Amino acid sequence: MQSFLKSILWVFLGVAFGALIFNVPEPQKVAAQQPTGSVPTVTGTPVGAFITVANTEPQINVRSGPSSFKYPAIGVLFNGQTAPALGRSPGGDWIQIRYEGVPGNIGWIYAPLVKLSPNANLQILEPPPTPTPPTTPTIDPTLAAAFLPQLTPTRLPTFTPPGPLVIPTYESARMRTGGVPLGLAIILLALIGGFGALISFLRGR
Repeated sequence: MQSFLKSILWVFLGVAFGALIFNVPEPQKVAAQQPTGSVPTVTGTPVGAFITVANTEPQINVRSGPSSFKYPAIGVLFNGQTAPALGRSPGGDWIQIRYEGVPGNIGWIYAPLVKLSPNANLQILEPPPTPTPPTTPTIDPTLAAAFLPQLTPTRLPTFTPPGPLVIPTYESARMRTGGVPLGLAIILLALIGGFGALISFLRGR
């Protein structure tokens, strides 16, 4: 009896397991809507007049106005890069371009560093106002005088000219006694001394 119940239990478990395997629902496929618009690309060719950087340097500066001294640099363009051209400066040396990411999305580049697209007719544009230079701090002269030492004027020493130059004079090297020269007197004294020394030597023998 027990073996019969075990057989029925095993059959029931097998049927249930088979039902679970064959009745698993298939995954449903969700259909997503495909985009219909075109995606803009950075490498697209500009429409209308454009410039191409053609310089021996790897990059050139983009400035806020048509001057290297009056306007600061706001970005760079690399060699071979293109940008839409909007106009020229009154002298024709600078070209205004479309430059994204700066105030007004406008910049200026030096014309000899780029090539303009063929048959480009650019209008003359007035340069923008030059940026206000930074104010330089000024020093209050009253405040500065409080820290400067006050120098009292002193009288310079007066110059006293030296006295007249006195050249010393020497008397003649001749003795006044009898007009005998001093050198001759010294020789005579030396001979007398030598004669006395000879006599003393002979007497001592």
